[in-house]
Amino acid sequence: MARAKLELTALPGIPMVQPGDDIGKLIADSIARTSIILKPQDVLVVAQKIISKAEGRVIALDKVKPRPDARDWAAKTDKDPRLVELILMESKRVVRHRPGVMIVEHRLGFVMANAGIDQSNVGPKEDGEHAILLPLKPDDSAARLRTALRASQGVDVGVVISDSFGRPFRSGTAGVAIGTAGMPALLDLRGEPDLFGRELGVSISGFADEIAAAASLLMGQGNEGLPAVIISGLTWTRPDTNAAEIVRDPDEDLFR
Repeated sequence: MARAKLELTALPGIPMVQPGDDIGKLIADSIARTSIILKPQDVLVVAQKIISKAEGRVIALDKVKPRPDARDWAAKTDKDPRLVELILMESKRVVRHRPGVMIVEHRLGFVMANAGIDQSNVGPKEDGEHAILLPLKPDDSAARLRTALRASQGVDVGVVISDSFGRPFRSGTAGVAIGTAGMPALLDLRGEPDLFGRELGVSISGFADEIAAAASLLMGQGNEGLPAVIISGLTWTRPDTNAAEIVRDPDEDLFR
């Protein structure tokens, strides 16, 4: 829940991340260059891409050997067989496809385009073609970052790892949470009153997704170079949950 005012601040000066980099230290160094003093229930939103880079999830395509099924899907979708191999490796199943895109159920449960695999802002062209995969366990990544910030800043904050997703029935991408720590991923408002005292019956707020979307306005999608945002002014009383909670149970999903 929000007070009457939120403040969003993109952290400056975070360098290009390399495998093995300490993201917690990079964030702490950036905070030190600002006047920000973290407070309890502030939220740090970090772009998935820098987490994946630090965790070594960047793959050189010339080292990928497509299997026959990857070549079959590549022919159907007009995609690089090496990318398709990575997409299939990261996926439980292919949900839909057309030339240029594969909608899959990711191993983490998210239904998304191309298993979240991206080639933008990975590295210079002269280093060859690379692709970047989602973190293996984004909730764990968020928890480690939260622990690092507690050690360096002396305060517990919420952490969201965000990515950009397309959405069924709507054009354009929006920020969503793929990992969380130290905050609820959803806010179940059922049973609470509306303005007229009526009891809410179905209202569950995508709290972490809304936070990720707000931060993405500052992060951008191109060459902005602002992969971390601090949000101040949020409050919550519900217990911490992980982003895995956001994935709808198949038994409740009318579109599968």
